[in-house]
Amino acid sequence: MLAPSRGGRVLERKAASFTLPSFLLPAFQSSTSASTGATNNAITSRRQFSNTAGRASKLGRTPISIPPGVDISLGEPWIEKDLTTYLRIPKRTLTVQGPLGKLELTIPPYLKIDHDVEARKALLSIEDTSVKQQMAMWGTTWAYLQRYIIGVSEGHTAILRLVGVGYRASVEERPRLAQWPGQMFVCLKLGFTHPVEEPVPLGVKATTPQPTRILLEGINREVVMSLAANIRKWRRPEPYKGKGIFVNDETIKLKQKKIK
Repeated sequence: MLAPSRGGRVLERKAASFTLPSFLLPAFQSSTSASTGATNNAITSRRQFSNTAGRASKLGRTPISIPPGVDISLGEPWIEKDLTTYLRIPKRTLTVQGPLGKLELTIPPYLKIDHDVEARKALLSIEDTSVKQQMAMWGTTWAYLQRYIIGVSEGHTAILRLVGVGYRASVEERPRLAQWPGQMFVCLKLGFTHPVEEPVPLGVKATTPQPTRILLEGINREVVMSLAANIRKWRRPEPYKGKGIFVNDETIKLKQKKIK
C-alpha cells in the first residue's frame, strides 16, 4: 500500500492546530447558528420582499362633499357578462343628478359608498385592501365621482387658442352631415385647401367668442376634453414658429431654427 506523503500529514497537522482569534469567535458562532436556523426554516417560511404594511388610498379615503342641489342615488345590482372570461359579474349604477344634468357611473361590486344625507358627504371603501385591482379602482372611482359632481353642479370648460396667420374658427350647422337635428359643427380654417368640420357631440356646447378662440362647455369632462383633442390634432403646436392650437394653459418651448 502507498503511504500518505509527508506533505499531506503536515497540512492535516496545521489544520487541526488552527484556531480563530478571540475577537472573531462571536461573529463566527452567530453566522453558523443563523445558517443552520435558516436551513431548518427555509421550507416553512420565507422572508418577504417588503415588510411595509398596506396603506389606504389617499384619494379613496377622503370624503367627497356634495354641494346643495346635487343628489346621489345607487341603483339595484345588475349582471354583466365579461367577454374575455365569460363570468357573470354583478355591478351597480351610481346616478349623479344636479341642476345642469344627470350622469351615470358603473361601479364594481366590491366598492361600497356610505352616503351621509345630513352631512352631505360620501365616503368610498373597498372590501379587501390587499387586492391590487380593488386598490386601483378605489382612487379611480373617487376621481370619476368627484368630476361628475362638479360637472352637474358647475360644469367643465375648455378654451382653445388658435395661433397662426389666417387661423379662424366658427360654429355653424351642417344639415347634410348632422347625426341628429340641430347638431353643430366647429368649422376651422387652418391653412388647408378646405375648411375642417369637427362635429360637436351631444351634451357639449361650443361657442367662438373670438375668431381665434373656441369655448367648449359640458357636464362630462371626458367628452369635453376628447372634443378638444380632436380639434387640436389638426394643428398641433410646433416648436419653431409657435403656431398651432393650444388647449387651456398649454405652452411650448421654442427651438432655434435649423441652419444648414
